[in-house]
This record gives sequence, structure tokens and C-alpha cells, in this order.
Amino acid sequence: MVWEFFHEIGRKIIHITILFVLAAFFFIEDSLADAGYTAALSKQVALLFLVALLILFLILEYLRLELNWKMPFFSQFIRPKEQNRMYGVIYFLSATVISLAVFDHKIALAALLMTTFGDMVAALVGKRYGTTLIYRNKTWAGFLAELGVNLAVGFFILNNIYVIIGMASIATIVETLVDELDDNLLIPIFAGFAGQVILFSL
Repeated sequence: MVWEFFHEIGRKIIHITILFVLAAFFFIEDSLADAGYTAALSKQVALLFLVALLILFLILEYLRLELNWKMPFFSQFIRPKEQNRMYGVIYFLSATVISLAVFDHKIALAALLMTTFGDMVAALVGKRYGTTLIYRNKTWAGFLAELGVNLAVGFFILNNIYVIIGMASIATIVETLVDELDDNLLIPIFAGFAGQVILFSL
């Protein structure tokens, strides 16, 4: 049980690398804008950087899945259900590209950070303190912990209470209901879409 808990911590720490990816995206975009490039071109170049990173990980996944190469470091953080299918980072990078290309920057950032920290806290709290199941293998402790973190992320980044509550609720519900589909893809897209629609409707 203890090893499983710390193994989950190690696996979730990899998700935090999305913070460096987001920092690189905004750095590239801002640097080009400061250099006099248009906002549209700056954003496109920054997105191309993310796509290049996604292609790199797709190549690594090709080597792992198609050619059966062993990845010594990453293999210990891959879930059993990911042994014969794409690693979650592929879905998370795909969701990052989609979110930053389609949604307002703050909504995209909030959706991605809800995915990073909300999912991490739900898993760790659920495994450590969860006793009462809410749905399949998801617990009330994990659900409430994730909702709290998602709301905190929303209040830190956004300034519209309706968007914050809507995004936090959708992100938490999607993570709770999804098991076979990859939540790294679904949470940012569903939460970001909900936030954008709510914002447009106000």
C-alpha cells in the first residue's frame, strides 16, 4: 500500500512537467511579441513548438510500442493499462495544443492546471484516505479534494465566479466518471469548453 502510494506520487510528478511546457509556450509567445511580431504569428510559432514536442513523444512511443524498446526511467511510471497503448503524456500534450489554440489563454491555463493538480490530489488523497466509493474505484475523499483544488486553481487564475465553478465542477466530474478513456485529454477539453461557453454566454 505504501509503495503504491509513493509510486503514484512519482507518476504524478511527471505531470507537473506540463508547467515547464506552459512556461516555454508563454516565453516563446511573449518574446516574439516583444520582438515586434504579430500576436497571431507569435502564438502560431509557440504552438508549433508544442507540436514539435508532441511529435518527439510520439516517436518515443513508436519506439516503445511498435519496436518494443525499453524506456528504463519512464517505464516504472506507466500504468498497467498503458503498457500496450499510448502514454498519458501524449494525450496531455494534445490537449495542451488544442486548449491553447482554441480557448482564451486564462481558460486554457486554468483547465490544464486543474488537470495537473486536481487529478494529482484526487489520486493521492483517494489512495491514502479514501474509504467510501462514489463511482467504480473513485472515492468521496478524492472527489472532494479534487473539487477543492480545482476551485482554488480557478480563483487563482480566473476572475469570473460562474466560469470558475463551472470549470471546476466539470473537471472534477469528468475525472470521476472516466476510467478507460484518458482523463489527460478529456479534462482540459471539457473544462475549457465549458468555461469558454459560460464566458461567451454572460
